[in-house]
Formats: sequence, structure tokens, C-alpha cells
Amino acid sequence: MRLILALAILSTTLLLPAQERKVPVSLHELTLNTLDGHPLALSAYKGKVVLAVNVASECGYTPQYEGLQKLHADYADRGLVVLGFPCNQFGAQEPGTPAQIGAFCQKNYGVSFPLFEKLDVKGPTQAPVYRFLTAHHGEPAWNFHKYLVGRNGQVLKAFPSKVTPGGAELRAAIEAALR
Repeated sequence: MRLILALAILSTTLLLPAQERKVPVSLHELTLNTLDGHPLALSAYKGKVVLAVNVASECGYTPQYEGLQKLHADYADRGLVVLGFPCNQFGAQEPGTPAQIGAFCQKNYGVSFPLFEKLDVKGPTQAPVYRFLTAHHGEPAWNFHKYLVGRNGQVLKAFPSKVTPGGAELRAAIEAALR
């Protein structure tokens, strides 16, 4: 009987629109699969500042990978980590397999920051990590939308795609979060 009740609750929850489902309390309570399919608990980033970005390989903003890698390298020793979340929801600009995405990022931009399995950042199939990121800061309008998450796992600010990784606005926010 308990199993039937649990399944009924689970199926009902999955049918709810994304905005009505449980929103995680902190980024640190989530576990996601990396691009190579291994689970990674985001609690590994407790005490770090995180820049979460929905990325795509065939987008006009794709060259931002270079700036994201530079941010990751420039600020890693101070506690910043960039997390890339491939998404194919905007113009089908991330059609690749995990292996293709990884190879593209490594070959063209030397990406060393963590990349995760492709996911949905908006709509009824929105991934839990994006349900958390967007709860108070809105859904991405396009690829390379950025969410700055503080050391405590809470979203501090969101930046639209046009805000580049090297831009003064984003760098100032990162500096403030790292203090």
C-alpha cells in the first residue's frame, strides 16, 4: 500500500508544471551527471562561488567559452568554479552527443571547467538545477545565460547572454561574491 501511495505521489508530482514542483533549497543539495555520465554531487562546491551557464556549440555566443575558461582559470584559486550545462532548447544549437560536445569544447576552447549532461533549462521538462537557478531570477532567454551562485549555494544574480564573461559587470559581481 505504501509503495502504491508513493508511486501515486511521484507520478502526480512529475505531471505538475515545472514551476509547481519542489524547488531545491540550495544548489548544494543537487546531484547531476557530468558530461561523461558520472554523478557529481554539487555539494562538492560548498564554499565556492559558482557561475552556472547554459552552453551550446553552434550559437553566436559560443565564443564565450573562451571567456568562461579564462574566468575559471583566473579565479579558481580564489574559489570560483564555472559549471557548463549544455542545452538544445534554443535554436537546436547543441545537437551533439556528450562525446562530441566534450571534444568540441576541448579542441576549440581548452575547456577544463565541469560540463554536465545536456538538459532543459525551461518549460515542463526543466531540470531541477534550473528550477532552482530560475526560481527567483527568471528563465534563460537564450544560450549562455549566466547565474552567479554564492558560497552558500544561493543565487546572487543572473546575467543575460549578451553579458560577456570578460565584461566589467560580471567581473565586478564575481569579485564581490569572492570577498
